Amino acid sequence: MTGTVPNRSVLTPAPQDTRHPDTEQPGTAHPDITPWSTDPYADALRNGHGPLFLRRTDGWLLPLDVERWCGGADAADLSALRRCEGPVLDIGCGPGRLVAELAARGHRALGIDVSETAVAHTLRTGGSALRRSVFDPLPGEGRWGTVLLIDGNIGIGGDPRGLLLRTAELLAPGGLLIAETVSPDIDERVRVRLYDGRRPPGGPDRTGAGDGHFPWARIGTPALLRYAQPDGWHPVDQWVADGRPFVALRRDRRVRTVSQSADTANSTAVISSQFPRKTSGDSPLAGS
Repeated sequence: MTGTVPNRSVLTPAPQDTRHPDTEQPGTAHPDITPWSTDPYADALRNGHGPLFLRRTDGWLLPLDVERWCGGADAADLSALRRCEGPVLDIGCGPGRLVAELAARGHRALGIDVSETAVAHTLRTGGSALRRSVFDPLPGEGRWGTVLLIDGNIGIGGDPRGLLLRTAELLAPGGLLIAETVSPDIDERVRVRLYDGRRPPGGPDRTGAGDGHFPWARIGTPALLRYAQPDGWHPVDQWVADGRPFVALRRDRRVRTVSQSADTANSTAVISSQFPRKTSGDSPLAGS
């Protein structure tokens, strides 16, 4: 497969409702996010198109829809954005189409992404963004009205329950999580690497960070609900738009995370203060 662009029509689908042998175990607290901050992801965002894939260790390929990510918000995206409440945090915002659309609609919205290229693209589209991992300290923790996990980002870290727990720390009590899942009911945790169909899929990546593989998850709505229920989440809406399944979850107001309980004195802080106006180094980035 080296040096060729695989034909999407002959891709072998991932096993459904099974755990791949190269499975990540729950509890991956701080996964390596280096691959998303470098080539070939950055190249695809700069070009505005793929090919770009997640390549599993057994050679299975998942196409990534870079063209859609780099475009404007489509009808399926809008079906999720219309449900947003209060200030919105978009985890893994990519090139920023959702953050830009929310800003245009008058929402206070912040995107986070580990890719410098993605953050820069978000700024150019009029959105606000930080170059951060979801597992880094973030502004407004415990005070966001809505958190978005769209475009497969429920798979970040390869540990859906761990990501749900982190999301709960970010949301205000009673806040809303809107996640895009996959269809049908899949619960898969694997190791993958980014692959553009041109560079050899094996060997060290261009950053020197090992072999470039990182943990990832693909889950359907039923699997997500199974992970969410024990920690006090309950579904408030489920829908499919243009073939893309979504679920909205809300956590019981009586269930508080450690960070929320410890930060009671700051619970009235204004989220708008978390949108700085200057960019520098590792400082928060925002549109002018």
